[in-house]
Amino acid sequence: MKPQLTLDQVRVGDALPTLTYDVTATTVVLGALATRDWRPMHHDHAFAVERNGVRDIFLNTPNQAAWFERCLTDWTGPHGRPGRMRFRMKDSVFPGDTMTIAGRVTGVNVDETGCGWIEADLDLTVGGVSKTGCSARIAVPVSPDDNPWTRRGARWRP
Repeated sequence: MKPQLTLDQVRVGDALPTLTYDVTATTVVLGALATRDWRPMHHDHAFAVERNGVRDIFLNTPNQAAWFERCLTDWTGPHGRPGRMRFRMKDSVFPGDTMTIAGRVTGVNVDETGCGWIEADLDLTVGGVSKTGCSARIAVPVSPDDNPWTRRGARWRP
């Protein structure tokens, strides 16, 4: 099991490990099904091409959010708890694309409740072209015995 990242191990400017994934039609369809997105542009090739004018079915918004979360939690370990995420989709991600998510730490702080936070900017690219930009905030332990997932109520302020 990967060691748990703690806040003292992170500095502004640190690069996150890059996540690379070969997108398939199954990736697109399962992501749409998991998020109950029945719109045909995420599972019907003919509809996507003929009606929407794109080259194929494509990743939906919650599917992309999940990939950003995976990139963050693969890096932080099981106690990393996503707080907030904002992203801007610029272009679609299709089967046959190899998507790469890279990021950099933009902030490290502890809030008034003692919760440790990392701010990061991430970018999902295909062939070096940015498809979706993301800014995220993820809570991480401030010490080895801390776990942001145990925070509730006033102690959790994402």
